[in-house]
Amino acid sequence: MEKLTKPLSGYLMVMIAAVLLVASILFLTRGLVIPGMILGFAFILCIPGFFTLQPNKAMVLVLFGAYKGTVKETGFSWVNPFMVKQKISLRVRNFENKPLKVNDKIGNPVMVGTIVVWQVEDTFKATFDVEDYENFVHLQTDAAVRKMAGKYPYDDFEAENAEITLRSGVEDVNHSLEEEISDRLMHAGIKVIEARISHLAYSSEIASAMLQRQQATAIVAARRKIVDGAVGMVEMALEDLKIKGIIDFEEEKKAAMVSNLMVVLCSDRSVSPVLNVGTLNH
Repeated sequence: MEKLTKPLSGYLMVMIAAVLLVASILFLTRGLVIPGMILGFAFILCIPGFFTLQPNKAMVLVLFGAYKGTVKETGFSWVNPFMVKQKISLRVRNFENKPLKVNDKIGNPVMVGTIVVWQVEDTFKATFDVEDYENFVHLQTDAAVRKMAGKYPYDDFEAENAEITLRSGVEDVNHSLEEEISDRLMHAGIKVIEARISHLAYSSEIASAMLQRQQATAIVAARRKIVDGAVGMVEMALEDLKIKGIIDFEEEKKAAMVSNLMVVLCSDRSVSPVLNVGTLNH
């Protein structure tokens, strides 16, 4: 687990290093070679221990293979010069995953692109539990997208009973995706702030067929609406004619009138009127 450590002030150590350097020079100029060399070596040894840290940055410290802690204190600091220092960014980062071909719940190939906003939360896990945490984020996001897409159909054309689809259940799908990615990246000390779908479409090999299917469905729905309206209008016209006593149709003539009215009302083209200058029986 991550543990925080407090380094020494870099400014204090600069003064100590300066004292060592001045003392080394004085000893050497007075012929005291060994003490001068020892102090000079101590000065040189101090130099690798200095480092600076900006806000939202961290320094992981390792001494002879053992984890000694993480420094998150910003500014100019100094630690044991034998420690290996590895800087890690704690800033919020995001990446847009290119559209990935996956299969939805019923096997249709779809293209899904994602945007993931994340940051390092545990520097120990990010450094020692995975080989390359940035690459780990990308690979696990791809795996999470594949698993998430397999839970839902693309739309309700072939899954009429589906309560949630990739196309309509945006909030639920994004929440499921975020949970799936968070579970996978938790092992690397990565916190997922947000994950959402940025691109969603049928794969190219079926996109044209699915577009035609959507258009056909829309046309059928529109025709159904037109027919329902036409039936209501014909029924209302016949009822008004009967109530007002304007004309009393025989069943055969009524059927002919209904047929003509339905053709006029349901046609998608302008109808050319034909005037009957005879009687209703001719």
